[in-house]
Amino acid sequence: MDICSIDSLSQEYIGEYGKGAVTKMLGLAAGSKDLYVNIDILPPGTHGSKYHSHTLQEEFFIVLEGEGELRLADRTVKVGPGDFFSKGSGVANAHQFYNSGSTPLRILDIGTVVDGDLCYYPDEDVCLVKALGQAFRRGAALEDWSSDPDA
Repeated sequence: MDICSIDSLSQEYIGEYGKGAVTKMLGLAAGSKDLYVNIDILPPGTHGSKYHSHTLQEEFFIVLEGEGELRLADRTVKVGPGDFFSKGSGVANAHQFYNSGSTPLRILDIGTVVDGDLCYYPDEDVCLVKALGQAFRRGAALEDWSSDPDA
């Protein structure tokens, strides 16, 4: 078991998406198998994901820095440093962060890694079969769909 550092994380554990958003995959870097542990860094004016839910995955989030908005189920709330929440699996638990502030929004994102988890995107009525990397709408495969929130 090695001790890792966020500041010297290997590039293979840093994902970039959308309009400059970054995910630092700490759990993966440390060898975690059953939990993922990420720090998501959202520049002002960007989303952390498309509005989505998971069929099997439980998640916990805490805002470390910055200010933004959390769209959760049927409401949108302001969030800032120290705000946290947990959500269980199920399509009723759709969620999405947006950085409405003027500085980066940093979020600690922890969740279970569950084989067979599907992501549902209610705004688009799309289901992503994560294991296949394939999106579907009403049973038909979508070729050009992306889960990237701001691309």
